[in-house]
Amino acid sequence: MVRSRIDPVGEGYAALRDLVEQCLRESWGQLYGYALSLCGEPDTARDLIQASAVKALGTASPPRERRAVRAWLFRVMRNDWIDRTRRSAVRRAEAGPIEPALGVWAYEDARIAEITVRQGLARLEAGHREIIELVDLAGFRYAEAAEVLNLPVGTVMSRLSRARLALLDAIEGSQVTPLERRRGMR
Repeated sequence: MVRSRIDPVGEGYAALRDLVEQCLRESWGQLYGYALSLCGEPDTARDLIQASAVKALGTASPPRERRAVRAWLFRVMRNDWIDRTRRSAVRRAEAGPIEPALGVWAYEDARIAEITVRQGLARLEAGHREIIELVDLAGFRYAEAAEVLNLPVGTVMSRLSRARLALLDAIEGSQVTPLERRRGMR
């Protein structure tokens, strides 16, 4: 009888499942942000992250190292999104810029900057949004993003450079104007 490397009822499997579960909990916010950048819609992003979590928890052979598990979770979700997109064969139109409500301007400069960046991201093509979300927003290193996207590190670096330039162009072309900081403000 040939046995797999992990006995699905053994202690090794339980420890790896616990590691995956712990990494899911720790990365849930970043996974959701990445899913949102892929899907463009909060409800669809929640569905995607939930389905991806189920797949990740149900696998018989997840990576054994914590850092590798985190990148693997993002890859599982990305592959799930690609599969869904291919199956549906209907491209979603990119969402237009989010119009801020009047009360938004009462927030700090950091909140306004976040809104500005999110509006700029909404104007970018999916590939640019994806690389910025992984490296700049989720905090992946170039090598980790390369692993998630299944690309060489150099390609990730050049795509990120082009994506950042496209984001700056999108922000500069928007009607949102960054506020100048006053002295003494944080």
